[in-house]
Amino acid sequence: MSSPCLNGLARALLAASIVVASGPDYAAARPGLQVGQVRLRHCETPAPWCARLTRPLDPTGIVPGTLEIYFEFYPHLGSGAAAGTLVAAEGGPGYPTTESREDYLGLFLPLRRTHDVLLMDYRGTGRSGAIDCEPLQRAAVQTTGDIGACGRSLGRHAPFYSSTLAADDLAAVLDALGIDRIDLYGDSFGTYFSQVFALRHADRLRSLVLDGAYALEGPDYAWYPHYAPATRAKFDLACARDAACRAIPGSSIDHMRPALQQLRAAPFEARVPDDAGQVVPLHVDASSLAIVLYGAAPAYATVRETDAAARAFSAGDAAPLLRLMVETLGSIDSRDASQSPEKFSAGMAVAVFCQDPPQAFDMALEPAQRLAALERAYEQVRLETPNRYAPFTLDEYLGMPLDYVYVNECVEWPVAPDGAPAPPRVVPHEPYPQVPVLVISGELDNVTSVADGEAAASHFPLAHHVMIANSFHVNALPRARSDCGMELVRRFISTLATDEESCAAQVPPVPLVAHFARSAQELAPARSLPGNQAPAASLREVTAAVQTCEDVIVRAETNGAGHLVGLRGGSFESQTKGEGYRLKLHAVRWTEDVMVSGHIDWPGRDGTVRAELRLLDAEGRRGQLAIHWRRGEPTEARASGRIEGRLVEAATPAS
Repeated sequence: MSSPCLNGLARALLAASIVVASGPDYAAARPGLQVGQVRLRHCETPAPWCARLTRPLDPTGIVPGTLEIYFEFYPHLGSGAAAGTLVAAEGGPGYPTTESREDYLGLFLPLRRTHDVLLMDYRGTGRSGAIDCEPLQRAAVQTTGDIGACGRSLGRHAPFYSSTLAADDLAAVLDALGIDRIDLYGDSFGTYFSQVFALRHADRLRSLVLDGAYALEGPDYAWYPHYAPATRAKFDLACARDAACRAIPGSSIDHMRPALQQLRAAPFEARVPDDAGQVVPLHVDASSLAIVLYGAAPAYATVRETDAAARAFSAGDAAPLLRLMVETLGSIDSRDASQSPEKFSAGMAVAVFCQDPPQAFDMALEPAQRLAALERAYEQVRLETPNRYAPFTLDEYLGMPLDYVYVNECVEWPVAPDGAPAPPRVVPHEPYPQVPVLVISGELDNVTSVADGEAAASHFPLAHHVMIANSFHVNALPRARSDCGMELVRRFISTLATDEESCAAQVPPVPLVAHFARSAQELAPARSLPGNQAPAASLREVTAAVQTCEDVIVRAETNGAGHLVGLRGGSFESQTKGEGYRLKLHAVRWTEDVMVSGHIDWPGRDGTVRAELRLLDAEGRRGQLAIHWRRGEPTEARASGRIEGRLVEAATPAS
């Protein structure tokens, strides 16, 4: 939804007079661009200018070797000297910042007339010497053994793939380019890196934005204490704000308990088609449900559908819940289809995670001793706090993928080898700096929860924390649920102001699926409008058609362009069209008895959806409908056409 908050902001930012540290001096010179001490070259990527800076692997020089730190530079678009430099820090860890350039340039767009932009790949990612650990990089399932093998393969080099040294790399790039101070934006793991940079190089910061933040330290850090409460709250809040869900007795977690009990009593093997129609073998048990709730991916679909899907499963209809399980397993796999370490380095991800933050065991112990210590800690949890991961048991929680359990991921990471100097501490003893900081949290984010954001903000004397209602993980980039986070960040960077945040409360609740129906006759009929001749049975098929449209839009929203399949059969193609998509449906079935074909023009996150559809039901009855509604807020879809020759004029809830 496009927020009314900060109307006219883009024009104001373009015209703003901003007093900040001056940008670097640079001049065009063939065959490159001289910026500070660096001669930039034309890129092999969509970026205009690139370079690599040689850095020591080990700044102490004890372990020899260098690596090349890759970065991209985007000169400001207006005339005159730059007012400053904007820097983005990617999430992960393991992802290269420059592969998300479109998102960051979209965020910074109104500021680019007066500001340069700098994007750097962390050491060990992307074009900065991506770590390629086998079999970890391409294994079907991550194991502690493969993580340990990765650490052993890195040997004495392992300690130097750290956030501390990556922060020093960025400072060195700034020095080479002649950049004094920057406005730094970090999302997800980028907030961790950005806090490390702030602690080590506070004098280089004009401002800092932490989008989807968690603190560098805190009580029980290694056990992620806010993870489970935020997961429960996410579903319960969404249900409490949806009329149909709220009408069912109990909380959303209560609604899911019967399905959980069935999965505990009778786990089973299944073969389930993924979004592209490839059949995936799936072991279905309580942990399979846990990763849907905890994994938060795809974020919108899991909140929108899990309550209803769990209720359907308990009633004998497994398809909606099994689809969510397969979608979540696909979405939480950080690798792209090529499994290229330059796109995502699994080795870099575990190197950072196993060396930077506190662990639940002493990393100086040998792996066997750590495992024994961890088992003792597990037994204590089972005895003293058995509901820590409710509604799941500790063992059901531990059945999730390692990189979502967190606590045991690094149990086999090798002890630091003799003679390898330890990198500087991530969290020094000095106080956090007096830097203006904006922390943004999504209310429904359980990965970096509101409590995590509050903890991160509490360390900075000049921090301001904003919670965006009904929103998920990372809220300032173009694919967020609303424009609010983006507008707040642009305003903050421009003026350092945090006094106008009304948009944060204006994001509407997530409209939940009320009921997964196997037959259209289980659905409420669409509301008859003047001129309607269709009977109730046909009006139920109108409701089924709108639900089919919404379902495929949610899948396209998650997967982008491509060939996808319907819940109960059929297929559809998603093609980009402007800022949105055109969806071509081929006998898609959301219920078992109504096949929907035709096309949907969907303008993107909000705007008017228009569909031209052909219906065929199980009895051979045919219909044609034109349907439109405004997406992004609860509304009604208006349907006009004919079913079995009878005129249809009807409306049914949509979102």
